[in-house]
Amino acid sequence: MSKVIKPLKEGASHLKVNGVTTVKRNFLFISRWGESLDIAYATLLEGNDVKLYIEEKSCREIGYGFVTKVLDWKKHVDWADVIIFDYTGYGKVCKELRAAGKVVFGGSEYTDNLELDRNFGQDELKKHKVKTLPWKEFLNFQDAIKYVQENPDAYVIKPSGETQEFKQLLFVGNDDEGLDVMRVLKAYEKSWGNDFGTFQLQRKVKGVEISVSAFFNGTAFIYPLNVTFEHKKLFPKELGVSTGEMGSSMFWVKHSPIFEATLKKFEPTLAKSNFRGHIDINCIVNGNGIYPLEFTSRFGFPQIFIQRAGILEPFGNMLYKIAKGESFTINVKKGFQIGAFVVVPPFPYEDKKTFNLFSKDSVVIFKKEMKEGIHPMHLKKIHEEWLITGDTGIALLVTGTGITMKDAQKTMYNRIGNLIVNNCYYRTDIGDRWLEDSDKLWSWGLL
Repeated sequence: MSKVIKPLKEGASHLKVNGVTTVKRNFLFISRWGESLDIAYATLLEGNDVKLYIEEKSCREIGYGFVTKVLDWKKHVDWADVIIFDYTGYGKVCKELRAAGKVVFGGSEYTDNLELDRNFGQDELKKHKVKTLPWKEFLNFQDAIKYVQENPDAYVIKPSGETQEFKQLLFVGNDDEGLDVMRVLKAYEKSWGNDFGTFQLQRKVKGVEISVSAFFNGTAFIYPLNVTFEHKKLFPKELGVSTGEMGSSMFWVKHSPIFEATLKKFEPTLAKSNFRGHIDINCIVNGNGIYPLEFTSRFGFPQIFIQRAGILEPFGNMLYKIAKGESFTINVKKGFQIGAFVVVPPFPYEDKKTFNLFSKDSVVIFKKEMKEGIHPMHLKKIHEEWLITGDTGIALLVTGTGITMKDAQKTMYNRIGNLIVNNCYYRTDIGDRWLEDSDKLWSWGLL
């Protein structure tokens, strides 16, 4: 955590954090599921005043004891110097608050649609002359099965709308005739019936999965850029069910061919929508080109926490400057940052009975009192003890940094080894793909 130095003089509203002089401000975090606890807590430790609102009722215990919690965020708008939304779907509200003179970090109606409406996102990529993979939308499983039969190939099943939040429903086919995809579609039809909603079939392409992202200040991108490699499967070696994510490795760069071919082309359009936040585009790349898959037009989780591990300036002040529309360069660490989720049952599934039986109120124990690189996720603090709450089973995000990927991995896994969390599990191979992936990316001219 950032070391906070006392105010410059008693009664002053200035703080000195990590050698940087900042102004003490009031931060109001508005969270869908409590995911922004870590960055809210970090902002508090930097000396600011922080309040956290969580929309989902089952998650509202998250953050108690760490930061001040509020039940109605609208009552605290006048108090806040900066308002931060951590998820999509608030674009219209952000626009209204900015029109009323508030400093807001969050999306726009345009960027909400980029992420939430897969068809819109793909259409916008085409409109901005970005190469895309062939895809088709379906309203029912029978039409999709018939399409695969008539157009045999390897496909990815991508739920749209609210169903896309169930990450385990995303299926990446491996059979070149699409036989595995047809089997999964038939299984979904039996289990979901007509309640699945719309979904896409996107042609699968082989290569390296990589994402590029950047902060945007309302008129332009803020540099440096971030390059991230996600690990979405539950078990090492990419086995098991797809989760939202189990961990990521990343680094910061001044220039990226992938960024230039994708997000950079959206700069005028993002400026037109007055977007002030963070945007990421996930891609598959190979020797034939760059193929964007989807947008994340908000904080990525756990991406933002791992990014914070590599950012050297006061994090809250950085968010304020972006929301205010300032132009600056982010001060970041050289080398690599890496992070892994430490989870407990029933993750990645929702099962309240299992959570209450195995995980609720379990204590996070530190063998040695060292909390650097330990990011609280779905936790509350009682008598200085960290207890698991919420209902998802995401306990912690543990990060490490280093000049090399191996250095970053060693630091992170040493920190995980300092923890005792009953019934926990985590990926033991985060970052291992870098050696092979980097060779490919260099040979394709994409690093």
